[in-house]
Amino acid sequence: IGGAAGRYIGTRVEPTSLPQTVAAFHSLVGIAASAAAIGDFVNAPITTELDKVHLASIYLATVIGSVTTTGSLVAFGKLDGRLDSAPMKHPARDQINMGLGAATLGTGAIVMGAPELGTGVAALGSALTTSGILGWHMTASIGGADMPVVITVLNSYSGWALCAEGFMLDMPLLTTVGALIGCSGATLTKIMCDAMNRDIISVILGGYGTKATAGGEAINFEGEATMTNVEDTVRLLGEAESVIIVPGYGLAVAKGQYPLKEMVETLRNAGKKVRFAIHPVAGRMPGQLNVLLAEAGVPYDIVEEMEEINDDFPKTDVVLVIGANDTVNSAAIDDPNSQIAGMPVLHVWEAKQVIVMKRSLAAGYAGVDNPVFIKDNTDMLLGDAKDTCEKLASGVKDLFGK
Repeated sequence: IGGAAGRYIGTRVEPTSLPQTVAAFHSLVGIAASAAAIGDFVNAPITTELDKVHLASIYLATVIGSVTTTGSLVAFGKLDGRLDSAPMKHPARDQINMGLGAATLGTGAIVMGAPELGTGVAALGSALTTSGILGWHMTASIGGADMPVVITVLNSYSGWALCAEGFMLDMPLLTTVGALIGCSGATLTKIMCDAMNRDIISVILGGYGTKATAGGEAINFEGEATMTNVEDTVRLLGEAESVIIVPGYGLAVAKGQYPLKEMVETLRNAGKKVRFAIHPVAGRMPGQLNVLLAEAGVPYDIVEEMEEINDDFPKTDVVLVIGANDTVNSAAIDDPNSQIAGMPVLHVWEAKQVIVMKRSLAAGYAGVDNPVFIKDNTDMLLGDAKDTCEKLASGVKDLFGK
């Protein structure tokens, strides 16, 4: 039944909804871990005779499962737009976290004492409650821009919950699988934090800004954005010899990857050098834009990572930014007080001409204004990404007579 339900849900999920779907599924892992742990304790013949490894496994599965459940539900709400993506900034945030953590550890001491059934269930119930509130509070205190990291952290948590269950149920296979998931999630979290110049402890505890944020007031960049139209953009693409396309979450939402692929195909057939630049945290979960482009049939050999392509922007005639914002924000370099200061970004502004396709001039998911929009070599092409890509594809085909 569970497999059928999973298949039913999975086949109906749009690629743009994958991040929140993954978060929702993580909550199910947490529920299963906590329920199995408490159930194992309740069904033990004599709870006072359980060994320390078994008791520790029950306690850890309960706590990690509870944190994973509530944290995943909050992440789902933020990613799906059901909750405000802004971080909850309670003045006593750290004190609340420490209090809940201490209470959770205190109940752990009781569980490790091999208590009788009633006392043990009460302790596990308390641990379930306090750790659940802790998971909710910590995730609610994390801003929407850090949700890609939160997804990988929760993935790691779910693995460690499974690992604890494996010890509890004496199932080596479950322990091994859980350890694999936990370690891979932790490794991916480290990669994501490095890509965003974030400190993992700061992210988990709801920290603000990157490791390089100076703490002063952010620069207020002044200027006006220059608008352009489809016809002028088609002309620029036709005259360019080298083009780099930087896709973002906006492209995924608009489902504009298919007409974009047609335009790229036409340009390449005309002898143009066209490549895609992918930031490690583009979209709202790791690899989302890579999957999106692969789904449309974009050749993998023209899709390059940030480290591979960043030095090529000064030699590029036209950069087309589609639905990306924070990952191309020059404030990360120009403003030491910016919330994203020090975050590695794609240096699109170094190209000869930049065309930014967005619905509006609003800030990105991190809520930081982007000075690239008002640079002299940047033009804004506002509108729906799919509609605009279709017009560009049509215009490029007409230009080259194909």
